[in-house]
Amino acid sequence: MNSQHFRVAVVQDAPILFDKQSAMDKIDGHTRDAAEKGAGLVVFPEVFLGGYPRGLSFGTRVGSRNADGRKDWERYWESAIDIPGTETDTLGELAKETGVYLVIGVVERDQEFSRGTLYNSMVYIGPDGKVLGKHRKLVPTGSERLLWGQGDGSTLTVIDTPFGRIGGLICWENYMPLARTSMYAQGIDIYIAPTADARDTWQATLRHIACEGRCFVISCNQYSTKDSYPADLACYEDVEQDPDILSRGGSAIVSPLGEYVVEPLYNEKGILFATLDLSQIVQSRYDFDVVGHYSRPDVFQLVVNRKKQDITQFL
Repeated sequence: MNSQHFRVAVVQDAPILFDKQSAMDKIDGHTRDAAEKGAGLVVFPEVFLGGYPRGLSFGTRVGSRNADGRKDWERYWESAIDIPGTETDTLGELAKETGVYLVIGVVERDQEFSRGTLYNSMVYIGPDGKVLGKHRKLVPTGSERLLWGQGDGSTLTVIDTPFGRIGGLICWENYMPLARTSMYAQGIDIYIAPTADARDTWQATLRHIACEGRCFVISCNQYSTKDSYPADLACYEDVEQDPDILSRGGSAIVSPLGEYVVEPLYNEKGILFATLDLSQIVQSRYDFDVVGHYSRPDVFQLVVNRKKQDITQFL
């Protein structure tokens, strides 16, 4: 494979909810499988490690929270990881052994202040075993705000690799035009968009981003069913009457001109593979470069606050 071609793998699966070891085992198995099939980049869905608790209320109503919900929250907190930490060390060993770049959606526990806050994060690990960076979701969507804090501009991460610059945004952050522009302005070539959105409208978003940013777009979603939920959850009745399939997936890979490289996978788990022709990135920007010759900096200016949050300034 020459430098203009690069093979990627996109994992569509789900671990046991709130079961950290289940997620770690699946990451290990799928990564080894993908590496054996020639992938140099392996991508996992939004909060794969820790889990996306679709349908759970955590005992919350407007104005109140109940004791059962607090018990489920404790399980969620226990299933989160530190970055860096024991789990990222293990994942680093896996990446080094298999020679791949790993991009994994995780539930991240705050290490700097109270340790009580969780974040919806995306962690980047290189084939040297090192954590290359992370991104924290800027705005959790809807009731997700009960679960995760808000990230800041310090983790609008784009990383140099031998096959181009990789980075991305999580789920509905991708509907934030200025957040997307901050990615484009960093010269992103492979744009990663993990999600929990399995609707048809999400596919239009992916294709739009590819055309707008003239980059490859990789989207990764979980295929999850009710049997991935522990029956002893304190609030299990929240999902008891839900359909068996909680998330149908929809992972896909899109080219810089908005065409599917791999069409969406629905209603089953699996790994999507594609060999990306990186020359398409430069070719696609011939007639449209959103932050280059097609921008108007005399009219529009983007200002990004990349300072890290520091709550101590308010104490």
